[in-house]
Amino acid sequence: MSTSSGYTAANIKVLEGLEPVRRRPGMFIGSTDIKGLHHLLIEVVDNSVDESLAGYTKNVWITLKEDGSAIIKDDGRGIPVDKHESGVSALEVAMTKLHAGAKFDSATYKVSGGLHGVGISVVNALSSNLKAEIHRDGKAYVQEYKRGKPVAPVKEIGKANDTGTTTTFTPDKEIFETTEFNYKTVEELVRERAYLVSGLRFYLKDERTGQEGQFYFEGGVKSLVCFLNRNKKALHQPIFITGNDQDINCEISIQYNDSFSENIESFVNVINTKDGGTHLTGFRIALTRAINDYAKKIGLLKDNNGGLTGDDTKEGLTAIVAVKIPTDRIQFESQTKAKLNNSEVQGIVAMIVKNGLDVFFEEHPSDAKRIIEKISLAARARLAARAAKEAVIRKSEFFANSLPGKLADCQEKDPAFSELFIVEGDSAGGSAKQGRNRKFQAILPLGGKILNTERAHLDKIINFEELKNLIIALGMGIGETLNLKKIRYHRIIIMTDADVDGGHITTLLLTFFYRHLKPLVEEGFLYIAMPPLYKIQSGKEICYAYDDKDKDKILSEQRFKNNKVSLQRYKGLGEMNPQQLWETTMNPENRILKQITVEDAQKADEVFTMLMGNEVLPRKRFIQANAKMANLDI
Repeated sequence: MSTSSGYTAANIKVLEGLEPVRRRPGMFIGSTDIKGLHHLLIEVVDNSVDESLAGYTKNVWITLKEDGSAIIKDDGRGIPVDKHESGVSALEVAMTKLHAGAKFDSATYKVSGGLHGVGISVVNALSSNLKAEIHRDGKAYVQEYKRGKPVAPVKEIGKANDTGTTTTFTPDKEIFETTEFNYKTVEELVRERAYLVSGLRFYLKDERTGQEGQFYFEGGVKSLVCFLNRNKKALHQPIFITGNDQDINCEISIQYNDSFSENIESFVNVINTKDGGTHLTGFRIALTRAINDYAKKIGLLKDNNGGLTGDDTKEGLTAIVAVKIPTDRIQFESQTKAKLNNSEVQGIVAMIVKNGLDVFFEEHPSDAKRIIEKISLAARARLAARAAKEAVIRKSEFFANSLPGKLADCQEKDPAFSELFIVEGDSAGGSAKQGRNRKFQAILPLGGKILNTERAHLDKIINFEELKNLIIALGMGIGETLNLKKIRYHRIIIMTDADVDGGHITTLLLTFFYRHLKPLVEEGFLYIAMPPLYKIQSGKEICYAYDDKDKDKILSEQRFKNNKVSLQRYKGLGEMNPQQLWETTMNPENRILKQITVEDAQKADEVFTMLMGNEVLPRKRFIQANAKMANLDI
């Protein structure tokens, strides 16, 4: 009997041209959700940015069209259209062949964000239609494509008085979950690049809504740091450090503020490396070393048990770490370019940052002392918290019988099948405990509003009883001992009343999770329960409405239209009996849960700082700008 099980040469598939991209788009752009959609657009924009880095493009125009397409135009050299050695035009090669492009030629693009030569061809493959119009050598050329395949050869269409490339593409609805670009997302991506490339001006226009903007910043990364800190109280003027070694250029800007959180962004050739890499590691090493050296020199380390740690230096830190690496040497972890792998960059960045900080501290002793005092305060809080924190962790790890008294734990021990409801108030907590499925649902009632942890050190957090109980119940630790693998539930569900107080408690909890247990949020373990606002009953017919629009829709249905209807508005979870709470808010078959994700950490940091921090004016402006959107009767 054959052991091949039908596995023969016929099973070996060779995917030609751009077919691999359409078969496995996630391998090239990360995902096919809205994040992948915007990755598509920014691949085209970054081609124009690369032309600017090469010294040619001065302007980039981005237009979001009503028909769902996007147009990106620049005034660079224009993609070559002459015949390539393969027999077709160079434009067609760039648009239809993977790993083909000028980015491989260091003489053409010494520095660029492109690495694999797949960017524009991937955009072409994942677009239902794409048109490239090229202006160069006094002539205009055009070529159109459908799902990556050329409709006809490149055609000369007239004369041109300028140079540049205009790319118009429509994302393929067969590929993407959504093909609607978000103006705010595009705006943030464009603004980021404008900060990083001085001398390049961006024009953004959304023809669907009429929104538009121009982006041009002479200050570079220093301006970006100031922008990130605009809602915070800065402790000093931005520190700017620049240097070059082995053809690797570094630009770093640092500014501490009076908050307790860190906001650091890293870039390689204008690409945001969201997962960091060797350049970020080098920065952190140098920052900690320079601060410790100066603190010892001025005698501020006597009470800090051996020195300030990297975690201490993070508190209140806003920084930009931007490096430019020759295109032929750059090593990203994947095509999505989220993490830098070049080992030599770590030492280069560390050396440049250490030297730059040493000079700054010597020349600005008052600023240096202010920074050291800020970090020393964080170190003292860390030492004060250590004993309490270790006691909390030991209790949660080794004494199952010592779990918080208020916690009604579930029978299931596998975190993947367990969920914890954090419930507002003892009354709703009692109903939830009676109505739950004890096999996999645990309940932890909260006694009112918790501490605002936006501006709280860890020792204060651990000593706050409600938060200490929550930390013990979760089992994953906090701070230096945080270990997501030890979490006891893979669904943590915030369940509060649908009113202003409930919304406030939810916001306080979200602040705690985002600032202190962020990996839990990033992993997608955090949810918000959506309890109904109304119970609608006619005889034995019962329905629940989750907002006024939902209520009106149900009441307009024939089954309720001509009957006597009883309408009950729930003022809180405590008004529901256990059965109602189970049916409407806890039963996996009926309930509505809102998963909390962090699509843009920078934006989330900004919002939490604005709403939960000490600065009143930014919060006042936000409330005034968004008051009309608020519904206080929820």
